[in-house]
Amino acid sequence: MKKLILTTILSVFALIAFAAGEAGIKFEKTSHDFGTFPESEKVTCTFKFTNTGDNLLVIHQAIASCGCTVPQYSKEPIKPGETGEIVVTYNGAGKFPGHFKKSITIRTNAKQEIIRLYDEGDLRGNKYRK
Repeated sequence: MKKLILTTILSVFALIAFAAGEAGIKFEKTSHDFGTFPESEKVTCTFKFTNTGDNLLVIHQAIASCGCTVPQYSKEPIKPGETGEIVVTYNGAGKFPGHFKKSITIRTNAKQEIIRLYDEGDLRGNKYRK
């Protein structure tokens, strides 16, 4: 009798988990090139994505590889089929001029839990300002 009850309970939990589905995430692009810009200028790009799954998509974290890159995103769950965005701002003030490439690590509840986005560009120093 205990085996029957245990089997029934496990079956119910398995059906609930299966019925709940999974979230999915698909970005329009995963990298952005800012081009060349002066260090005095903050630049921003937007990474748009869609929830391709059949459950709510939640972004748990968006962590940049350094403090000069700041990602912003909605903390609200994204419904299946709906879109969202992650806005990334790069501030090159006081940074060494030249080429840079930064990563933003995104943690979600989607099937692909971790995704990396990249931004890059060429920072001009003070002597190149107009």
